[in-house]
Amino acid sequence: MPSTPDDPPGVSYVMPVLNEADYLEAAVASIVAQDYPGPWEIVLAVGPSTDGTDEIVARLAAADDRIRTVHNPGMDIPIGLNRAIEASRHPVIVRVDAHTQLSEGYTLRGVADLTRTGAASLGGIMVATGRPGFQAAVARAYNSRFGLGGGAYHGEHAVEGPAESAYMGIMRRDVIRGVGGYDESLRRGEDWELNYRLREAGHLVWLDPLLRVTYWPRSTWPKLARQFVATGIWRGELVRRLGGRNPLRFFAPPVLVANVVVAIVFIPLHATGVFHGWWGWVLALAYVPPVLYLGLLAAAAFRRGGDLVDWLRFALATATMHLSWGVGFIVGVIRGARDAVDTSRTES
Repeated sequence: MPSTPDDPPGVSYVMPVLNEADYLEAAVASIVAQDYPGPWEIVLAVGPSTDGTDEIVARLAAADDRIRTVHNPGMDIPIGLNRAIEASRHPVIVRVDAHTQLSEGYTLRGVADLTRTGAASLGGIMVATGRPGFQAAVARAYNSRFGLGGGAYHGEHAVEGPAESAYMGIMRRDVIRGVGGYDESLRRGEDWELNYRLREAGHLVWLDPLLRVTYWPRSTWPKLARQFVATGIWRGELVRRLGGRNPLRFFAPPVLVANVVVAIVFIPLHATGVFHGWWGWVLALAYVPPVLYLGLLAAAAFRRGGDLVDWLRFALATATMHLSWGVGFIVGVIRGARDAVDTSRTES
């Protein structure tokens, strides 16, 4: 039967997959449960996993012929996404990460938003969640305005309208391919960079806070630190490429890191009397920002509720995110990203 203009467009969900045995099935189940009235498919870009993910992928694909796979031997997310988009069959692309779950009605509302707004790319709000313990603390840090610096799609009070970027993204396939797809020279920050190019080409990027996505963050301190160092390095690389066209909030963590290093160097010099007199008092101003940061961190932890252990976990997770990102950013700006990899995805 021929389609009509009123038929809902087909949707291709694209998902990079690497070492996601703990989360993949829930992510796919959230897609299958969307109850979208138009045709749809899932294209998994599968990297060389070591945790049994490949067996799960094979089982899912065998059980539902709407689930297809493409190989992503290099493991890089942008390359996997481009391969999945190239293999896709439908005009609407919905990016889904294996660490996420779509809320009920996500696809239907997102596709309606594309039509209503004329946007090329749009997204909603990341709602982090975690299992009790450190992962739950990381989730609270993600959901806190203090934790991730006030980016719109992390905000508790986000307002619908034009946006700088789109979390994951519901996109028009022809437009994405028209600007060259994801930049395959990046290993992190690929969403922001793609939406930057879309905006530069005159396309609209949109935020709808009623679109909600559950995100499962890293569950251990080493993985969180490695993830944020890598993310910071690649943001530093984007600053090298795009200069001041990056938002000012991205410069806060590296400034904090530099200030902390200066304060640590100054402490023994003040204690031994090397810094003294009026200029010693002037140099003591270097201690003010770190002390203010600790105060803000304590206040943010207290506001999140819970007991002392919860506060300490939240403070550790938040400080790890800020300082790791800041260190990575400085490295990325100074020497470029080179071959930096987010080893939290590839190592246990």
